[in-house]
Amino acid sequence: MNISHIEHIGIAVNNLKEAILFYENIFGLKCYKIEEVKDQKVKTAFFRVGQTKIELLESTSPEGPVGRFIAKNGQGLHHIAFAVDNADESLEELEGKGVRLIDKQSVKGAEKLNMGFLHPKSTLGVLTEICSTK
Repeated sequence: MNISHIEHIGIAVNNLKEAILFYENIFGLKCYKIEEVKDQKVKTAFFRVGQTKIELLESTSPEGPVGRFIAKNGQGLHHIAFAVDNADESLEELEGKGVRLIDKQSVKGAEKLNMGFLHPKSTLGVLTEICSTK
């Protein structure tokens, strides 16, 4: 597995519009894309910070992963995502190393990336995403 960079940092928020304004007004960042990922029950907003992105996540359903996260933990840091050459191959490799997976195969996420999550119990308490363009 070859990690090229931190693809993005995911931050769970209660209100996407308010959070976008915060990042634009306080940090001077510009939101370049808002997207809904229906099968993940989430709306996302993206900001670039160098090569890394910040992804704001607003749940569209209390039963969605982000909705459950916010109900349990409140808003805040949700996950870190690493860019790899091939998400499926990386997930298979990580499982072979004993890492507990949430997703055994990648699914399409925001920005048409192939993505899969590693369980935080296997990653020192940090929800970790592996993503790639293929």
